[in-house]
Amino acid sequence: MRTPITIVDGRSGAGKTALAARLAEASGARVLHMDDLYAGWHGLATGSRLLERGILAPLAAGRRAVWRRWDWEVGDWGAEDSASPGEPLIVEGCGSLTLESREHAARAIWLEAPEDVRRSRALARDGDDSWWLLWREQEDAHVAANDPASLADEVCAT
Repeated sequence: MRTPITIVDGRSGAGKTALAARLAEASGARVLHMDDLYAGWHGLATGSRLLERGILAPLAAGRRAVWRRWDWEVGDWGAEDSASPGEPLIVEGCGSLTLESREHAARAIWLEAPEDVRRSRALARDGDDSWWLLWREQEDAHVAANDPASLADEVCAT
């Protein structure tokens, strides 16, 4: 059974989490947050690989996917999580839309917003932007390597 997967990607502060929540409310799908897959502030690329190889690939093969969520307070891997084949899933977060992940997604969305707007949203959400530049470098690397906007079915300005 093919797992119905929607991917919502975009840079920090683009509105991914809010859109994923609205899509989940309308569809009843579960939301998987990339924040749970990043191994800290240096973990965007590692989170992408975990999504592709540890979650989407097993689901595509009809197997239950099992992984550990990153515990931001402890700074280490924490509780175990899982997803079953066929369970509708919305994956949201920067780094979620790659050529490999796109193969498994029925729908892919890329969100865009000007940097000043995104930074303002992120600061309002997080209360601290000390990691902004480090994270932006990882976002830049993701965009350069994967061109997620070109992989998306929809590109939306927020």
